[in-house]
Amino acid sequence: MTTTTSNFKIPNPQNGSSDNLLKIEDLVKYYPVRGGFLKRAVGWVKAVDNVSFAVRKGETLGLVGESGCGKTTVGRTMLRLIEPTSGRVEFEGENIFEMPEKELKSLRREMQIIFQDPFASLNPRIPIGESISEGLKIHGIGTSKQQSEEVFHMLNRVGLEKYHAHRYPHEFSGGQRQRIGIARALALKPKFIVCDEPVSALDVSIQSQVLNILKDLQNEFGLTYLFIAHNLSVVEHISDRVAVMYLGKIVEITTREKLFANPLHPYTQALMSAISIPDPTLKRKRIILEGDVPSSLNPPKGCSFHPRCSFAMDRCSQEEPALIEIEIGHQAACWLL
Repeated sequence: MTTTTSNFKIPNPQNGSSDNLLKIEDLVKYYPVRGGFLKRAVGWVKAVDNVSFAVRKGETLGLVGESGCGKTTVGRTMLRLIEPTSGRVEFEGENIFEMPEKELKSLRREMQIIFQDPFASLNPRIPIGESISEGLKIHGIGTSKQQSEEVFHMLNRVGLEKYHAHRYPHEFSGGQRQRIGIARALALKPKFIVCDEPVSALDVSIQSQVLNILKDLQNEFGLTYLFIAHNLSVVEHISDRVAVMYLGKIVEITTREKLFANPLHPYTQALMSAISIPDPTLKRKRIILEGDVPSSLNPPKGCSFHPRCSFAMDRCSQEEPALIEIEIGHQAACWLL
């Protein structure tokens, strides 16, 4: 198995590099496909392929793309919940992938995750108060009384009551369970949280409540989010900057305002055309992509989007475009630009 190195350099034109809480460089995660009697690797699923970006302190970076494009794998690999194939992730200047287990355990206080499925992310056998306090116990933070007080405080911050700490997960609705997941992530007072599609399993009315809670907590605690989603309307509501993924690669990254006003990559333009406008007098021309998403087991040569792109040239099928800065704060990977 070989991996290629991206030519992409993380630009930070107006904010100094000291503003970056995390920096991801050439992140790769391949999964082996095993076959034969000896179960040897006969191929590799390229879930994440040379992804590079930075997350600035206090911002919400949205990560969007179709299902299966590698968004969740990026988030979990950044936290080392999944071991990478190669690459580098720096948190406050320290390479997470080179940390020994003892140092990594201490770092986990600073980096948490809110999982997508509120029904599966809580242990059904223990009260939710114990789930929230588990991290405090693992890291030896406070006395038993202080831990209980912190649990009650976190429940209050996400709109739940003190007595809820003694109830079990099955006694709560989906929206309440997701609030519990948020409280659990916040209990350790982290600096960075991966929000892995935290509202995708919730009703629309509950989604807005959870999003508002996330924004309020970010303002209160100075949190930094990587917000993974496929709903562009949600991303537009909560994100400061947005990165667009396609088949394991980032194809465009810029501020929310620039992305929604002037998407540059043909794939991003197709995604934007699918957003409904809440005005019956306005109509947006829908861009229909032809064909299916190629397999990450055998991605196309050159630009991975070229088999579905109506603007594809001969060069697109031969050479892979680098993610470069087209204008200040706006990067895209396309030979048309």
